[in-house]
Amino acid sequence: MIDGAYVQRMARYNRWQNENLYGVADTLSDAERRKERGAWFGSIHKTLNHILYGDQSWMGRFTDLPRPSVGIPGSVSLYADWQELKSERAAFDQKILDWADSIDDAWLAADQTYYSGATKREWTRPRWLLVTHMFNHQTHHRGQVHAMLTQAGGRPSDTDLPFLPD
Repeated sequence: MIDGAYVQRMARYNRWQNENLYGVADTLSDAERRKERGAWFGSIHKTLNHILYGDQSWMGRFTDLPRPSVGIPGSVSLYADWQELKSERAAFDQKILDWADSIDDAWLAADQTYYSGATKREWTRPRWLLVTHMFNHQTHHRGQVHAMLTQAGGRPSDTDLPFLPD
């Protein structure tokens, strides 16, 4: 099982890596960010939207934050405007950090029941597993964004967790 310190570290890692990738993506033209590149969600812009959608969905289950009103197919167009997507990402990263600072090990050890739109059924799983999944989902799709940014000529910084600044 994970503990609160892990959640806090991963919340900091999430912000660090989002600043890294969004910073590089910001140097590209809008057309380059929207170019279909063969990734699961197609483009840099669409994949970054989907990552934010996933975070909002999970945090809506863990807290009283609102969940997105669209499903996975609509996740790629949650924020059509680049500036709005960047702003929402930064603001939501702060919400994740604040939440991470507030949870305790007892909360993580408890079970959570939630409805999955992807599987169209209810699930009950330990919260520590679901929180781990949220961070893993971010990392998985950020890896795709990293590859697409590299294809576009961008140079993202280091992504290794041990190099997360203190």
